Amino acid sequence: MRFTDEFIDRLRDSNDIESVIAGYVDLRRRGKTLTGLCPFHNEKTPSFTVYPETSSYYCFGCGAGGDVVTFVRNIENLDYVEAIKFLADRAGIKMPDDKFDDTAANLRRRIYSANREAARFFHETLFSENGKAQLDYLRRRNVPMKMIKHFGLGAAPDDWHALENHLKAKGFNRDELVAANLLRFSEKNGKRYYYDAFRAKVMYPVIDLRGNVVAFGGRVLDNSKPKYINTSDTLVYKKSNELFALNFAKNGNDRKLILCEGYMDVIALHAAGFENAVAGLGTALTPEQVSLISRYADEVALCYDSDEAGQKAVKAALSLFAKTGVRVKVIRLQGGKDPDEIIRVHGKEMFAKLLNSADNDTEYKLSVIRSKYDVETSDGKVNFLREAANFLATTDSLERDVYAMKLADELGVSKEAMMQQIKQASRREYYKKTKSEFSNVQKQAQDMEKKVDPQRVKNMRAAKAEDIILITLLNNAAFYKKLKDRLNKDIFVTPVNKQILNVLTARLDSDESTDISHLSQFLTSEQTSAVARLLAKQSLVSNTLKECEDCITVLEEEKIKRETPTPSQMSDDSFLAFFNSFNKDE
Repeated sequence: MRFTDEFIDRLRDSNDIESVIAGYVDLRRRGKTLTGLCPFHNEKTPSFTVYPETSSYYCFGCGAGGDVVTFVRNIENLDYVEAIKFLADRAGIKMPDDKFDDTAANLRRRIYSANREAARFFHETLFSENGKAQLDYLRRRNVPMKMIKHFGLGAAPDDWHALENHLKAKGFNRDELVAANLLRFSEKNGKRYYYDAFRAKVMYPVIDLRGNVVAFGGRVLDNSKPKYINTSDTLVYKKSNELFALNFAKNGNDRKLILCEGYMDVIALHAAGFENAVAGLGTALTPEQVSLISRYADEVALCYDSDEAGQKAVKAALSLFAKTGVRVKVIRLQGGKDPDEIIRVHGKEMFAKLLNSADNDTEYKLSVIRSKYDVETSDGKVNFLREAANFLATTDSLERDVYAMKLADELGVSKEAMMQQIKQASRREYYKKTKSEFSNVQKQAQDMEKKVDPQRVKNMRAAKAEDIILITLLNNAAFYKKLKDRLNKDIFVTPVNKQILNVLTARLDSDESTDISHLSQFLTSEQTSAVARLLAKQSLVSNTLKECEDCITVLEEEKIKRETPTPSQMSDDSFLAFFNSFNKDE
């Protein structure tokens, strides 16, 4: 579906980019722009910039950029039309009545509807004869009826086709149910055999931040493996991007979250009054989940099992959160293997005590280092303090001072000696970190450019000339008529810039607006990000007709170079003719 410029203008004016993005990112004003931590990758130093004057945003760290529609597309995982509808609903604007063919959007809506109906089916089954075993399981786990209804828990019956038959009776077809991963199939002798994805399971619906049922987790009733069967990625769900119960936990949490390992831990904590608990979805914590948490929390308490796997998960989580501004605490579980058991055996007061006494990330890492040494011996004490100094060298100056004094007092050494050791380690760490960060930034930038626009890296002189032409045309539509005869699209090398030029010149030929909000419906998210990058760099361009003409000359020269074969590429006859051309006058 194509939207009129008038509709896009109204949508943009009613959804100020600053206010929309501020709902997801903590923005700080810096002159005419606003900055914040990018919601699309983990970072400690803000590189995400919003430009109200051009209604655009751009991240100098990961290259994400675009207009308000692009932002909603990426942050809410929607396609273009769905993002338009999201913003229209937000502003109370009626969508155009034009009919359009949007197969993907229609399938998404059908998947949402099928998931919602499946959740109803599972919940109702829980209270029927077919769900007796699952309800007994939940009762044995002391899950209150209030929580069963709050989380919409359910039961998948011990039947290969119960859900399929129910949903087909509601008007859904097999293709839709397979797309939702509610139905699976096997193939034998060229024939497909369909069956319910979940059978004889306790069902945990996964609900996104907009209240849509997007997936399910199903737990077996015995000790068979695998313990959980989870929805695979679909058009509406990516398990690496979602968190269980965040739809509840994000409300009234004082910007603090408790991150657990599983569904039952979360449910037990919510039942005990800790309604800010969330959990991952059957995978290790991902950068996307950490980024999502940082949108709703300034502090997160890690509540992982105390076994080896749990502590490994803590280490990985600390590494991911270290790239954000989120404060991290680590709860040391005592009196039970998980929050559910602790609360059942010792009560919610015990968990509250553990939460309040949780180590911050520095204390936790120091305790892990200490556990490796016998500090009652001289060698153990020296080796511990040496490794602790190396670690403290990576922290800020205030933490260094506090923990240097604390360790010195605990182990009977002078604070001066401890600080000297930290200072030496800090020097080494600074050079190592600076070199590593510079290398990483370069690599990330190169990897991103290679992925999005591989020709750009190979043709940097031409790409820079293309950038200048596009920036100038975006700011000076009147130049187009003067450049049009020379602006042959064949002289552009990079596919992304070439597509931007095609869209840009088509609108200039029709005397239509070239604002990013008007261009974005004709471009992919990556191409729109490239437009945002150009707008972010516009202050570096002189915006003159002469500069544009010079850049066109550069592109014409580069085109001749590309089309002129080198001697090694010539046939014998061509090379002989080429050689003889240099000897005509002799």
